[in-house]
Amino acid sequence: MEKALIEKLIDTAIGQLDYSYAPYSHFRVGAALLTREGKIYTGCNIENAAYTPTNCAERTAFFKAVSEGERDFRAICVVGGKDGVLTEYAAPCGVCRQVMMEFCNPDEFQIILAVNKERYDMFTLRGLLPRGFGPDNLARPDGGI
Repeated sequence: MEKALIEKLIDTAIGQLDYSYAPYSHFRVGAALLTREGKIYTGCNIENAAYTPTNCAERTAFFKAVSEGERDFRAICVVGGKDGVLTEYAAPCGVCRQVMMEFCNPDEFQIILAVNKERYDMFTLRGLLPRGFGPDNLARPDGGI
């Protein structure tokens, strides 16, 4: 992926921190999801007092994109930190990785974890979810075993 596009995704994800609703954890997360056609969908984390209804930034971006008909994704950038201060990588939780597995090729989909445009790293979904369960498992007669 070209550096200019990576930097655009990082800037877009950082911009989403302003919209994060995190009154309980104070850990703000922003995401920028890139479709194969080059469109970017954004997301932020949205917390809830009951905790379970909380939605992560990554899932917010995916659900927005899928609800508009998108099904072909290239990459996502995720940033996050306490009170929106970015000091370390904020990796997707297991539920978000599972959502990615539903819609993305785990060997091709790129996950960019960033602190800023100079400090970031890229992983494939398979690298972060090595034995992920996805639609292909249900198509196999042995159920993926």
